[in-house]
Amino acid sequence: MTKAIKPLQGVRVLDLTNVLAGPFACHQLAHMGADVIKVESRNGGDLARQLGADADLNRAHMGVSFLAQNPGKRSLTLNLKSDEGKDVFKRLVRSADVVVENFRPGVMDRLGVGFDVLRQENPKLVYCAISGFGQEGPLRDLPAYDQIIQGMAGVMSITGDAGSAPLRVGYPVADTIGGMTAAFAIAAALADHDRAEAVFLDVSMLEATMATMGWAVSNYLVADREPKPMGNDNVTASPSGTFRTGDGLINVAANKQEQFEAVCRVVGRAAWITDPRFADRHARLQHRGELKALLDEALAADSTEAWWQRFNQVGVPAGPVYTVPQALAHPQVAGRGMIATFPDVPGVGRDVRVVRTGFKVNGEAPTVESPPPRLGEHTAAILAELGYDAAAVQSLQDKEVV
Repeated sequence: MTKAIKPLQGVRVLDLTNVLAGPFACHQLAHMGADVIKVESRNGGDLARQLGADADLNRAHMGVSFLAQNPGKRSLTLNLKSDEGKDVFKRLVRSADVVVENFRPGVMDRLGVGFDVLRQENPKLVYCAISGFGQEGPLRDLPAYDQIIQGMAGVMSITGDAGSAPLRVGYPVADTIGGMTAAFAIAAALADHDRAEAVFLDVSMLEATMATMGWAVSNYLVADREPKPMGNDNVTASPSGTFRTGDGLINVAANKQEQFEAVCRVVGRAAWITDPRFADRHARLQHRGELKALLDEALAADSTEAWWQRFNQVGVPAGPVYTVPQALAHPQVAGRGMIATFPDVPGVGRDVRVVRTGFKVNGEAPTVESPPPRLGEHTAAILAELGYDAAAVQSLQDKEVV
């Protein structure tokens, strides 16, 4: 096994974020070697500690939603509303490279620890603010959750079909995209070795989500074609979408002419190749419904597993429609180190399994060594690193600063 590459080793990140977008961003940075310190409020910490499918873990402030995004981080509790808490935080900033926060715009300034203050403490600080709508504009002060962003970005308008849209994507896609965008922006800023001053990164979840909508947005901007909900059909090709087999569903992506012709031969319907309704790409798009009905009928003769293999053997991309448990159990996922297991996690009382990142470095999946932290678990140790002796730490605890 090669030595793990940790390109962010030696980088300290202060994670002041809650729930998902910010924690997900810092989750990526931790896996690349950053020392991520989660700076949490004394009263409950990250709200995600109280969220998830296990009520007992929520009550213990180790909710599943928190466990998913916070392995490898250290937790320090701090009252930023107190003067002494601000002093501790400023000292912490002087030791750090990055601050990440996802409060509403202006909150950090009102606390007295905004960008203009912190860059005086650390002239090369990378400060990343994640918000729903960005730091300026008419909506800057509004709260924003994932579903709000999905709706306002246009995502919901093109999710589902004509009878079911608008629909929310089935997981917090806007939060996750916001977090990934923030992680990329932070890594890029850190990579600028010639940078001589602090940098402020303004990540808008709304804009980050729209940036990923690619063809849907460009078809309107360039071709003046408003996107419509297409359900499981591919807007650019047919047959390309989800079809019913004898025992379930299969996704087929016959996007090229030769792939369509291969589909016809595999299902024993070679006559479709010259049928005027289906002979070329534009004809197939015009007669998409007829072609789908005929293909569903042909595929009913065998199982998803059988058709999946046959299509791929002739160069037609295809695959089954899995549930989440089925996807996790598949050797393609289970065998590549995508799932991390932390045994008998303190505060949880059992093993915790979570997903890692979606890439490998020199053949190795990036990992972190420690499980998600208990609230304030590392407070004393981090304060000691900053030069506070035991008596000073006790004094801060007595004053409810930490």
